[in-house]
Amino acid sequence: YEGLDIGNVFISYTQLVLVISAALLMIILYLFVHKTLYGKAMRAIAIDQDACRLMGINVNRIIALTFFIGSSLAASAGVMAGVYYGSLHFFMGFVIGLKAFTAAVIGGIGSIPGAMLGGLVLGLLEAFGTQIPFVGSEWKDVFSFGLLILLLIFKPTGLLGKTEIERM
Repeated sequence: YEGLDIGNVFISYTQLVLVISAALLMIILYLFVHKTLYGKAMRAIAIDQDACRLMGINVNRIIALTFFIGSSLAASAGVMAGVYYGSLHFFMGFVIGLKAFTAAVIGGIGSIPGAMLGGLVLGLLEAFGTQIPFVGSEWKDVFSFGLLILLLIFKPTGLLGKTEIERM
């Protein structure tokens, strides 16, 4: 294998390219959602579809665009998983999807940086949690979902989620 040796850590070039690609996709998504008119329309529709229709926004087109973007990102994640693992299996996306959903909830639903932070926290927890003496790698899911349960009990909006106050 070719890659980088940083102390006791080895990072293959494939891993490096995948991390950079994922970070670029996240940055592009963030900029699209926060800096374009389509992104503004997406955020507005998420708040109130009826008001958006009254303002002249083609809600169905924006929803279709949102599904297209989400599907494209899911496809790119599938390609990255195939490159990383070397093969694909029809059921392997279930575990990855469950972890992605957990990361999104930990970070805060609706927050792109929160989902990224949630994924980082989840990855670090799984990596370092298995280094505890007498705890094997089979316990990594217990740590992940235990953190999810604790966060849902004590901070249901996630790490970067915003508390919304419904006004009448």
